[in-house]
Amino acid sequence: MRIAVLIKQVPDTDDVRMDETTGTMVREGIGAIINPLDLNALQAAVDLRSIYGGEVTAISMGPPQAEAALREAIALGADNILFISDKRVAASDTWATARTLVAAIIRSGPYDLILAGEKATDGETGQVGPEVAAMMDLPFSTYVSGMEFNGDGYLKVKRTVEDGVELQKIPLPCLLTVLRDLNEPVMPTLAGKKRARKAEMPLCDLEFLELSPSETGIAGSPTRVVRIFYPQITRTPMLFKGKDIEEGIACLVRELENRAILGGGN
Repeated sequence: MRIAVLIKQVPDTDDVRMDETTGTMVREGIGAIINPLDLNALQAAVDLRSIYGGEVTAISMGPPQAEAALREAIALGADNILFISDKRVAASDTWATARTLVAAIIRSGPYDLILAGEKATDGETGQVGPEVAAMMDLPFSTYVSGMEFNGDGYLKVKRTVEDGVELQKIPLPCLLTVLRDLNEPVMPTLAGKKRARKAEMPLCDLEFLELSPSETGIAGSPTRVVRIFYPQITRTPMLFKGKDIEEGIACLVRELENRAILGGGN
């Protein structure tokens, strides 16, 4: 079973800053980690390989420092890596990112299964996985919190959605984006860390992927950030102290009744 896992290096912080001029994320000076949900995808791939054999390939695109994410993927059990690092893919939106990843998948495939995290913490779009599937004309499922494979050419998956749980049966090859409920990623072993440290890290460029600069990066991105602004939050708090506490409680009750949070004694 050949499995590709799409991973992304994301900032290790909740304080994401944007460049108001370019409309892109400021990554300099911020620690980086593998996107947490991508770790669940990688663990699922390694678990399937341990049962059915085959190989796991981790695919990522990013600046040179994203090499650390792929080395971690090797330490966690990936057999192969494909690292797309070319200045011309910088500032790709989700569509251009998906197009670049599709080229990498085709170049290194074919694969029986493609896995990815449901979304990345730095963008929260959840678009890249489905876009890859659509471009490759593959069946896909999102919000996957459980999967079962019996070697019959189909995956049985459980989707956790707002209204409950959906069960699907999807033919291979297919693409799944997964949730954290799917599994618990393990820590890398010492042997895995040694293998990761020694692994070669060849860089793939647009020529290797047979893509033109107009198909990726800013040039290939239909999305444009027109303006970045920060919402102004204004509050008019009322503060009651000491002997005014009873009045404050009465005021709070009236406000809750006005907002229909309390029933006013009915």
